[in-house]
Amino acid sequence: MRHDSTSPARRNPFSLLKQSLLALALAGLAGAALAATPAVKTQPGYYRFSLGKFEITALSDGTLSLEPLKLLSGRTPELITQDLDAAHIKQPVDTSMNAYLINTGSKLVLIDTGGAATMGPNGNQLLQSLKNAGYAPAQIDEIYLTHLHGDHVGGLVSNGERNFPNAIVRADKADAAFWLDEATANAAPEGSKPFFKLAMDAINPYAKAGKFKPFETNAELVPGIRSVAQHGHTPGHNSYLVESEQQKLEVIGDMIHVGAVQFPHPEVVIGFDSDSKQAAADRRKAFDAAAKDGHLIAAAHLSFPGLGYINAEGTGYRWVPVNYALAK
Repeated sequence: MRHDSTSPARRNPFSLLKQSLLALALAGLAGAALAATPAVKTQPGYYRFSLGKFEITALSDGTLSLEPLKLLSGRTPELITQDLDAAHIKQPVDTSMNAYLINTGSKLVLIDTGGAATMGPNGNQLLQSLKNAGYAPAQIDEIYLTHLHGDHVGGLVSNGERNFPNAIVRADKADAAFWLDEATANAAPEGSKPFFKLAMDAINPYAKAGKFKPFETNAELVPGIRSVAQHGHTPGHNSYLVESEQQKLEVIGDMIHVGAVQFPHPEVVIGFDSDSKQAAADRRKAFDAAAKDGHLIAAAHLSFPGLGYINAEGTGYRWVPVNYALAK
């Protein structure tokens, strides 16, 4: 049975005349009310579209702040600043945290969960975005994690309790073996230990409930969704290839963080990469394929909704955001 989101509200039965009179009566009040209303950080949190027979919903968990001059390497700070200035991006960079819900008709599959309260004051929006999109956490059947960094797994839990009580959580065995291993965590540099704690705090409640099921590399997880190993960013980082009726979407996780720099200069790496050389090679391979094939890309850290296409340009690439359209 297909999972359906909340249906639109019915039209108000007022006559056109009554609506017009009401609008005129309220017009004078509206300007004063708007002027007195303080600015808030509420933003649209979902964007829905169709991929073949699948329904895809991009979900925002908000934004986090990154300092590219401290994190990026392979390009001088002066040139990085020039790249950002040319794109009208201020530093530090407000970086989106995006997740993606796939309704296959028989399963609701969520890819990544954002960072919840672990990633600063502008995050922790995923559950509200999911609700606004017409779904409840208890409806989610499976959750596929691109990797176990905190800004992708933090939304799994609140106060140690599972946010998605009926979901099976899945990740690459290599990532689980690394981030959930106590000995590896204890031997890690002090600056890296919080990464292990965030992963363990998020995954352990599901593991204890028998709902964490790691998978082998390059696995078909449900019909139409399979993992694609790209183990440079973390030891078990994956993209997910979603296909329906010959239409394709690749959810690429952390293959890119600062698009204004890394698209034209894909050799630039970030300090979060476990193996920076492999991460750069993964990016080249995936972006070459996307440019050649023309399939849609969904990226965790490109400006929400993080959807677009990759074109080859010079020695690098150009990002082409999707044209906005109401879901059909």
